Amino acid sequence: MQIAKVRGTVVSTHKEPSLRGVKFLLLQFVDEEGQELPKYEVAADNVGAGVDEWVLVSRGSAARQVPGSEQRPVDAAVVAIIDTVSVENRSVYSKRDQYR
Repeated sequence: MQIAKVRGTVVSTHKEPSLRGVKFLLLQFVDEEGQELPKYEVAADNVGAGVDEWVLVSRGSAARQVPGSEQRPVDAAVVAIIDTVSVENRSVYSKRDQYR
């Protein structure tokens, strides 16, 4: 899994039938220091994340194995909204501090 920041949404009016009703997000990956990387990806949103939130992204075959849903042709899925990230006892991200 990887950490990413939600940068926007992707809207598609014509899509594979199994993707109807699925929300897509444009994500920008971040490194262990919380710095944004120049890498973006579109992912299916399974948790209702919003713009500027940090999320946990599952990729590959794990992204297609969400319980209770049919198999969908996705390469990445948002599986969690992150509250905090700490590295070596140092806070890298806190959702609470982001909205102050």
